[in-house]
Amino acid sequence: MVRMSPLFRRTGRRTQNTENTENTAARERLVTLIGKPDCHLCEDAQEVVEKVCGDLGVPWEKKDITQDEELHREYWEQIPVVLVDGAQHTFWRVDEERLRRALGA
Repeated sequence: MVRMSPLFRRTGRRTQNTENTENTAARERLVTLIGKPDCHLCEDAQEVVEKVCGDLGVPWEKKDITQDEELHREYWEQIPVVLVDGAQHTFWRVDEERLRRALGA
């Protein structure tokens, strides 16, 4: 018996356009950079996040711990912090190649 992936069963298509699949996957990802103003490590991290997400077409957002008490309590000792799809990926320094791998590149 041939098993089909849930995606195949849901769409009912026998072939997929690889480019469309990659673009959809990139749009479903989200990178979050948590930092604060006047933080040189945060600025360095933002450069890496902007570059990697720009190259891969992955959306990203920036959150400021000085504007969010919960984020401040959770991350103030670790900033900058990078989340990938809501899960902590790294803190302090962002490695470009590691982030690319985490995003499936």
